[in-house]
Amino acid sequence: QAAADPMSSSDASEDGSKETSSVSQDISDADAFKILLEMKLKKRKKKPALPSTVTELDTEDGSKVYVVGTAHFSDSSKKDVVKTIQEVQPDVVVVELCQYRVSMLKMDEKTLLKEAKEINLEKLQQAIKQNGVMSGLMQMLLLKVSAHITDQLGMAPGGEFREAFKEASKVPFCKFHLGDRPIPVTFKRAIAALSFWQKVKLAWCLCFLSDPISKDDVEKCKQKDLLEQMMAEMIGEFPDLHRTIVSERDIYLTYMLKQAAKQIELPRASEAEPRRYIPAVVVGVVGMGHVPGIEKNWNSDLNIQEIMSVPPPSASSKIFRFVLKATVFGLMGYGCYRIGHRTVQFILSMPAAQSCLQRLTEL
Repeated sequence: QAAADPMSSSDASEDGSKETSSVSQDISDADAFKILLEMKLKKRKKKPALPSTVTELDTEDGSKVYVVGTAHFSDSSKKDVVKTIQEVQPDVVVVELCQYRVSMLKMDEKTLLKEAKEINLEKLQQAIKQNGVMSGLMQMLLLKVSAHITDQLGMAPGGEFREAFKEASKVPFCKFHLGDRPIPVTFKRAIAALSFWQKVKLAWCLCFLSDPISKDDVEKCKQKDLLEQMMAEMIGEFPDLHRTIVSERDIYLTYMLKQAAKQIELPRASEAEPRRYIPAVVVGVVGMGHVPGIEKNWNSDLNIQEIMSVPPPSASSKIFRFVLKATVFGLMGYGCYRIGHRTVQFILSMPAAQSCLQRLTEL
């Protein structure tokens, strides 16, 4: 209408601005907040129809936390996240990401798919610069595993987190929190916890992992009984690795979810008005493997200071680093020798070089 009749649109805009100004004078920020909050609460389902992958937890002050257990390469997990956020209209969404992996939220699926498949020298240098030699190499080996799964399934990792980010932006007054421990801390603590031979064994397993994986295999990871069996096998092989990569992060994720679930303070019209609070509703999006640990730690008093410290390099780490450097330099030296040897052979095979050698022998 504005495009068809500019004059009428200007008149309408003047009238509209007068009406808007009169409305803005009549309604305070606190009242506007209350109106929008009431609209949100009406949209929130009292008895939400939630997927089977959702675990409901309560806090002492009445807040509710809905933990969505996901498989990181699963289309159905993305649907579970979307449905849960739409049903409960949360105040906070917490995802199993840290600031070092937040870039995956803003990248499109095609770019992520390409990035996940490409493991190059630049990424290795960046990982080592960010996390140190040992942790950087371990990160690259895990990225290799992720690239293998990505190649097998044709799907980029972290789709459920991107869906959570999109849906959270559609909910009024919904905050988005990163709930995972920083990845450099996790890698450094994991490396420090392993013995020399465990490091060698783990690196060997990751380097030569090439078993085929299907979408059905990924969906099985959402079955708690099968997941517990897989976890038990991992504990048997690398108990210290399980403690640092899984159990400690269970504690950290639980702590962050409880922090997000604190009651929400309602805005006040004046300082004289008493403070009022309402229970919060939180949606947590985490890998299914963390759900049992979050349930276990939910009613405990948690202190994350200890699991945030980075221990100094152990003797086994120093030995492993020395062996690794010796191997790299040895391979480089052998490569230089082979290149030099072949270069000399090539030069000597040339007719001009043979003629020169013949004349030297004659002298």
